[in-house]
Parts: sequence; structure tokens; C-alpha cells
Amino acid sequence: MCGIVGLLIKNPTLRDSLGELMVPMLIGMSERGPDSAGLAVFTDTVKEPYRKYSLYAAQEFDWQILGDYLRSTIANHSKLIAHGNHASLITDIDSKQLKQWITEQHPSLHLLATGRTIDLYKDTGHPARIADRYQFHLFKGTHVVGHTRMATESAVTPAHAHPFTAGEDFCLVHNGSLSNPYEIRRKLEPQGIQFETDNDTEAACRFLEWRMREGDDLESAIEKGFQELDGFYTFLMGTADKLALVRDAFACKPAVVAETDDYVAIASEYQSLAHLPDIDHAHLYEPNPEEMYVWTI
Repeated sequence: MCGIVGLLIKNPTLRDSLGELMVPMLIGMSERGPDSAGLAVFTDTVKEPYRKYSLYAAQEFDWQILGDYLRSTIANHSKLIAHGNHASLITDIDSKQLKQWITEQHPSLHLLATGRTIDLYKDTGHPARIADRYQFHLFKGTHVVGHTRMATESAVTPAHAHPFTAGEDFCLVHNGSLSNPYEIRRKLEPQGIQFETDNDTEAACRFLEWRMREGDDLESAIEKGFQELDGFYTFLMGTADKLALVRDAFACKPAVVAETDDYVAIASEYQSLAHLPDIDHAHLYEPNPEEMYVWTI
């Protein structure tokens, strides 16, 4: 059992309050996922050729030394913002070169996300403490995807926490369990796709991103997911400009949506939506099984 939450702000005047609105949503799902929590926030797009990289250090790490070294060696134009054992790096270095450099020089670092809009934070512990640790309430942006985890099929580590990412500016959170994640892995690994955990959610995330890399748009990739991904699931996905929600054919994993002129909010249970502005006048509904719900900023 896990908790999922998502929020897309339609009204630009509310985007500076994204974090304030999201934190109670995340904490409201603590009983569904007390082991770990994570959040992907989509912010202003950095200009080409720059990319944002979300980094995690399993042990105490001097981020300033890393920033100074990057600027003086492989990337002249870099900006590093540290948040405890997480950091957000903005640089014009090629992503493959950066990944190779991290592997060779700082193998204790883990690259959580890559893109032009996404920042990602995830860690073990109670969701309220994680939200406080990384000051989620200060986050600003257009939309956010969050998750609280109760581990049932793999280890409790930051790497196993959600959201999972693949490619650029794509993330996925999951409530449920897949019955065929290793079948999906066997399909993808010959394509050169590498897996970082044994979590079933990673299989779904990498499958959908692979389909988009092969030319599908998000909606077409999800359609193929209905055919290939077997099990019980509610998936919430984020891209640079969209939120997408789907449930399996049996729809046994809960989800509720609230829509107003100002926002779209999604949660596993209504209690995580009750604090939102004008919620009493929102259009509330339960998503149908095997139906796509996609919202664009």
C-alpha cells in the first residue's frame, strides 16, 4: 500500500504556492506510506543546451567542492544548489559525460533525474520529516508528482523510493504491484536499457519512456502500457508539460481527482485534498479503469 499525490496549477498566480499546497497532500498519505517519500517538481525551463540534474549523496558530501571542480574542469558554466544530501546541478555539460564522470570520480553519488524542468527529491523516513528536511513548502512551479511508500516487494532505500525517472523530464509513481516486471526487463535490457533497482515500478517507468524514445507520444505509450504491463496499479506520471493518471482494468487501487479553474489535484484518498482552496466547489470524481486522464499546463 502506497500513497500518490499530484498537483497541476492552472492559475499562474498560484504557482509560487505550489509547495505550500502540496506538503499537506503528501503528509496526508503518511499512513499509506511511512517508509519513504519523494517528490518531483516541474519548474521554469532552463535554456538549451543546459540541463538540470538532481543528485543524491548516500553519505555526507561536500557539495561546494563538487561545484568548484565542475566549474574549473569539465563545465565552465555550472550552478549547484545543495539541499542537505540532495543537490540540483544546472550545467551545459553533455549528460553522458557527466554520468561517466560521476561514476568514475564520485561513485557514492546517485543521479536521480535529468531534464530541463524537473527537480527530484526522495529519501527514507516519515514523509513529514522528509518534507521538512528538504523544505518542500518553498517549492514553486507548474506541477508536482509525489509519493509515500510502504515497501512490499523490495528494499527501503532512497533508490527504491518513488518517483522513478527515465530519460529527460519524465517521472512515474505507482500504487500497486506488477506481476511481470522481469518480463519487461528482459524485453528492455537487450535494447541497452539499464536498471538500477529490482523495484517493479522502475520496469513500468523505463518501458513507457522507451516507447516515447521510440517515437510514441505519452498517450500512445500509455496505450501500449495497458497491453504490456500486467498487475494492479494506479500510475501517476509527470512530463515537462503534463500530468497523466491511469488505473488498471480492475481499478482496485484508489484514486480521487479534484478539478477547479485553478488546479487539478490527485490523491489516493480525499483527505489529502480537503485543505485545498475552493475544494467544496471542485469537480470530484474517481477515475475509471483503463482510461487515460491527461492534463496539460
